Amino acid sequence: MTAPEVRIRTYIRSGLSFDVRDEGPLDGPVVVLLHGFPQDSTSWDRLAPMLHARGYRTLAPDQRGYSPGARPKWRWAYRGSELVADIVALIDAAGLGTVHVVGHDWGAAVAWQIAAQRPDMLRTLTAVSVPHPLAFARAMLTSSQVVKSWYMAAFQLPILPEWVLARTSLGHKALVASGQKPDYAQRDLDAMRAPGRLRGGLNWYRALWMVKPDGRSTRISVPTLHIWSDGDSAIGPNGAQLTPNFVDGPYRFEVLRGVSHWIPDEAPEELDRLLAEHLRGDRYRPTPQS
Repeated sequence: MTAPEVRIRTYIRSGLSFDVRDEGPLDGPVVVLLHGFPQDSTSWDRLAPMLHARGYRTLAPDQRGYSPGARPKWRWAYRGSELVADIVALIDAAGLGTVHVVGHDWGAAVAWQIAAQRPDMLRTLTAVSVPHPLAFARAMLTSSQVVKSWYMAAFQLPILPEWVLARTSLGHKALVASGQKPDYAQRDLDAMRAPGRLRGGLNWYRALWMVKPDGRSTRISVPTLHIWSDGDSAIGPNGAQLTPNFVDGPYRFEVLRGVSHWIPDEAPEELDRLLAEHLRGDRYRPTPQS
């Protein structure tokens, strides 16, 4: 059996060059896969072949801070509006019409914003682990989510987080403690040690406090699948419970039992099954009430 062709493409936005893994049948419906922290497009390596076997083409970018040609230094360059515009530019550059967008962790946060601001570009949205951003913000104020998110405050420190993650074993121990398999944790941390990459990834957190809610673009109208796992040490259930308040379109919520935060690596078969139903437009369950 021959290995699938991996077409590494690039696109330019505002002088930055983004690498994109383009795989699967060229004539298939397109699924854009958005990674989180501290990962990159390789975090989809277990899921993507399953999507290809179902006839889908996948575009998996290394996002801002991760692609070698897209690592601006200053935290203001990682505002949510810039992260969203990067992926909108990718979809435009591909010239393939509307796409399915699947995001995990920070990638899910970007996917939610794209769905809210540019629903004309999306066929469906799938958010893995992370709830709607405003639901997450409310959960931070009303539940133990603020305790689970302690690291977001720690990452605001200058220099020290980069030093700890690059020079000590604490980062590896923390990832393994969160449920990630040791070899995957090592894979991700080794990649993050490339020049400027840790700073770029951490700047997503450092720019978080620059976000200003936009009343024009918070509602979600596209068909949406939200997947959360009850073994997630970083994201509690409260944000998921609040998310239906921000979704007007068809909505489905699924819980993976006994699975950690690292769903694409740990449970790709289950993720593929849910995506297969979602992407082909299976009947949706009634929207749960919070």
